[in-house]
Amino acid sequence: MLHLRKRVLSHLISAAPSPSTSPLLSLHRLASAAAPAVSANPSFAVEEYLVGTCGLTRPQALKASAKLSHLKSPSKPDAVLAFLAGLGLSGADVAAVVAKDPRFLCAGVERTLFPVVEGLTGLGLSNAEIARLVSVAPGYFRCRSVVSKLEYYLPLFGPIDNLVRPLIHVLGSDLERVVKPNVSLLAECGLGACDIAKLFIGAPWMFSAKPGRVLAMVACAEGIGVPRGSGMFRQALYAVSCFSEDKIAAKLDYLKKTLRWSDAEVGIAVSKGPFLLRR
Repeated sequence: MLHLRKRVLSHLISAAPSPSTSPLLSLHRLASAAAPAVSANPSFAVEEYLVGTCGLTRPQALKASAKLSHLKSPSKPDAVLAFLAGLGLSGADVAAVVAKDPRFLCAGVERTLFPVVEGLTGLGLSNAEIARLVSVAPGYFRCRSVVSKLEYYLPLFGPIDNLVRPLIHVLGSDLERVVKPNVSLLAECGLGACDIAKLFIGAPWMFSAKPGRVLAMVACAEGIGVPRGSGMFRQALYAVSCFSEDKIAAKLDYLKKTLRWSDAEVGIAVSKGPFLLRR
């Protein structure tokens, strides 16, 4: 049975969609082909499946199998592997996804994964871009809410190529209660859409912080002499977002002692070059 499963999956992976084939149609075909390949097997060994079929190392499989102990058949994981192959993920990519998020193997292909791909395709993402998103954030990809969140983020922050890794910081955050209020606050501080997008790419953790924390960052930036609406305000926000207030005070003190500057001189230097705080 194990050899049969490997042959079926090998065939599915080699049958990845061609450029002339609809990606969604190809994904449906691959998953449908995988579904009947294997029947329930009471002796199904999850750890061996992870090593032999998914390509995990033995230590990775041992760790991942603890989250998949409820699996009694390879039918659902086989369908997920076929789905990933249809997206164009290589064997190494698939192994990385499973190692990062073992429960991805339990995702409902028809109920969850296909609708997500369909929604993201509707937002203009290519198969390759969707595959990259799966590779970087598989845990969020198996939640259908990722579509509505990206519908908000893409027009605001720019092309998906620049956003995949920053998105990891915000996909798990509440859009209405956390992210949108933070974006509104930054806009009220005089930052334009371009500056907000650059800040998101450089300091995405700001957007998932509680609004009160972002307000404190704004006050801290003003406290080092960079007023709202100034050309350096975005850089000041980025600088202070990386450190606690105590750490910032220590850096200012270090500059004063090392360069033998007065408080006024330190203030002038930092207000003109907030990047000094990051050194």
